[in-house]
Amino acid sequence: MDTNEVTEILNRPISQELLARDITRLAYVAKDGTPRNVPIGFSWNGSEIVMCTPKNAPKLPSLRENPMVALTIDTEVHPPKILLIRGTAELDHVDGIPDEFLEANTSYEMTAEQRVEWEKGVRSLYVDGMVRIVVTPTWVKLIDFETTLPTAVEELVREQEERQRA
Repeated sequence: MDTNEVTEILNRPISQELLARDITRLAYVAKDGTPRNVPIGFSWNGSEIVMCTPKNAPKLPSLRENPMVALTIDTEVHPPKILLIRGTAELDHVDGIPDEFLEANTSYEMTAEQRVEWEKGVRSLYVDGMVRIVVTPTWVKLIDFETTLPTAVEELVREQEERQRA
């Protein structure tokens, strides 16, 4: 998929709505060769998905060995809206707390006082810093079940239309 096509899909209003959510599911291959799919907070900076994790997270050795990842961002309503993203994870070790980590957690309902206490707790927990997992999308698919469908369903619809014409 070329960069212009990726950009066009990511700039669609439904994609932008999904990219404003706070949780994605990160799929990767673990060191033992089995698949993993974990929910993780994220932020979208206009060109990259940024996720943050502790420096001792089990996913990090796996991502160093095989940085190819897939992300799913979706809704819980029917029909669902789904944004599928593929790319390569780049790992960026950060001293302190990355801004993206704090931004990704702003949607949780907290009073101003609770937010101050939460941030104080975060800063004391991650004294050794964190790792930013940065993914630049190289392939995307938006599924809204109104204008776009899963590829297999699109294929079945085409086949059905061909049978009806015959």
